[in-house]
Amino acid sequence: MASKPLAGTAYVKVDGDQLELKSDSGIKAPPFDKKRETIMGQSGPAGYKETAQMPYVKGTFLVNKDFPREKLNESDDMTVTVEFIDKTVYTLSGAYVVGESERDSDTGEIELEFNGTKGIWS
Repeated sequence: MASKPLAGTAYVKVDGDQLELKSDSGIKAPPFDKKRETIMGQSGPAGYKETAQMPYVKGTFLVNKDFPREKLNESDDMTVTVEFIDKTVYTLSGAYVVGESERDSDTGEIELEFNGTKGIWS
């Protein structure tokens, strides 16, 4: 049986513009659309609570001359697509940048987190 790649290269695009992902940082997206939390009773686990999972994409990117700074700052309805090495694709719709983003002048990096209205795996 031949081995199949599980981790490594990923490609990230925002409204069709490819971002340069830092090679050793990886990209993160939620594998499920819900979270479960165990509810404990006096005699042990009684069941669970289920809540929606915020759709997101997180990563560390390199800021090059084509970095879409203005788009990322102004847009609140972007489409972010992530293609993983195993050819699965996560599409985040209605996306916008959240949290504090800092550009590091020593490394040329910026950490970004996108939240959105819907995340779909294909």
